[in-house]
Amino acid sequence: MKDLFEKIKDNRGSLGKYSKEAHGYFTFPKLEGELSNKMMFRGKEVLQWSLNNYLALGNHPEVRAVDAKASQDWGLAYPMGARMMSGNTNYHEQLEAELADFEQKEDAILLNFGYQGMVSAIDAILDRNDVVVYDAESHACILDGLRLHQGKRFVYQHNDMKSLESMLEKATNIAEKTNGAILVITEGVFGMSGNQGDLKAIVELKKKFKFRLFVDDAHGFGTMGPTGAGTGEAQGCQDGVDIYFGTFAKAMASIGGFIAGSEDLIDFLRYNMRSQIFAKSLPMPIVIGNLKRLELLRNSPDLREKLWTIANTLQSGLKENGFNLGTTSTQVTPVILDGDIPEATNLILDLRENYNIFCSMVVYPVVPKGIIMLRLIPTAMHTMEDVEYTLNTFKSIQDKLKNGEYRSETLATF
Repeated sequence: MKDLFEKIKDNRGSLGKYSKEAHGYFTFPKLEGELSNKMMFRGKEVLQWSLNNYLALGNHPEVRAVDAKASQDWGLAYPMGARMMSGNTNYHEQLEAELADFEQKEDAILLNFGYQGMVSAIDAILDRNDVVVYDAESHACILDGLRLHQGKRFVYQHNDMKSLESMLEKATNIAEKTNGAILVITEGVFGMSGNQGDLKAIVELKKKFKFRLFVDDAHGFGTMGPTGAGTGEAQGCQDGVDIYFGTFAKAMASIGGFIAGSEDLIDFLRYNMRSQIFAKSLPMPIVIGNLKRLELLRNSPDLREKLWTIANTLQSGLKENGFNLGTTSTQVTPVILDGDIPEATNLILDLRENYNIFCSMVVYPVVPKGIIMLRLIPTAMHTMEDVEYTLNTFKSIQDKLKNGEYRSETLATF
C-alpha cells in the first residue's frame, strides 16, 4: 500500500512533472504593473496578449474610482454571511435585476465564482433520473459539474449537429424510461478554439426533441452580439437559451458570475445551489464595482468596436502570413503550430526575451500531442501599433519555425 504523499510525488501530472523547470516563467509567471497593453515581466516591459480584459474595463478610470470609493465606504467584509442568512443587500438584488434585463431573461442569480457556480448549478439542476448531453470541448468547469451527476450523460462531437441529434435520441429513450428530463450543455464561445457553439442549430432541434439548453458564455458575455448580451444575441436565438451563464472575469474584468433564466429556475437555484447557500456573499465593493462595469458595458459600444477592430486586424494579418488560426470566429485568437513541449518553451523564451511579446502557451494535455497553441487575446487596450509590431514579430518566428531553430530535447532554461 502506498503513502498518499508518496503517490503524489510519483505522479505530478502531465504539466506538473515540469514544475521545477517551468515555474515562474512558463507556468505561474508574474505580470506586474498597471493593467494595460504593456506590462512588466521579470523587470522589463512586454507587450502582453494574455489578459481577458476584453473591454479594457480593468483599469478604466471610472471603474477604478467606483472600486476605490466602494472599498472606502463599505470595506471588504460587508455583507457578512451567506445571502440566504445575513448577506443579502439591495445592491446585490439590483445587480441581478440589471443582468436579467440585459440578457432578456426574467431573473438572475449572482455567483461568487464562475467555475464554482457552474459546477454547483449542474449539480443542483440534475437528479439521477435526468440525462445530460454535452459538447466534447466543454470547459473543465462543465466537466467537473458532470462528475457529480449520478444519471446518464452523453457527449457529442464538437459542434456536430448530427452527433448531437444521435445523442439526443439515446437520451430521449432513457429519459422516457426514468421519467427524467434532458439538459444540453454547450458554450457560446469556446475559450481555446475561439469558435462559437452552434446555438441556433441546437435551439432548432427543440422542434424535434424535448430538452433545455444551458449555455456557458464566459467569453461571449460583453463581447458578442449588437449590444454585447452574448452569443445567443449574436445568433438571434437568445430566447431559446434556457439557462444563460456569464462571468465577470472576462469582459467585466472583475470577480464572480451569474446565471440568468426564468423566474422559476432562478428561484430554484437560490434555494438549492449549495455553492451559494453555504458561501459568504460577494463583498459590497465587488457588487458596486460590477454595477459600474455593467453600465459601461451597456453604454460604451465604442469599447466593443475597438476590441473587434483590433481582433479582426490581428487575425487577418496572421492569416495573410500563413498562420493557422483554426476555426475561430470570435476575438479569441489561437495560433496553431506543430511541435512539442520543449519546442514550445524555446519559442516562448524567444518571444519574451528577444521580441518582448508575452502570450500564453497551450500544450498537451489541453491540445493534442504534437501541437503547440499560442493563444493571443486582443482587447480594447491594444493599439494598431501593437498589432503591426506583433505581425512583424510572427513573420520572424515563422522563419525560425520552418528552419527548426526551436527544436530541442529539453525545456528551455531562463
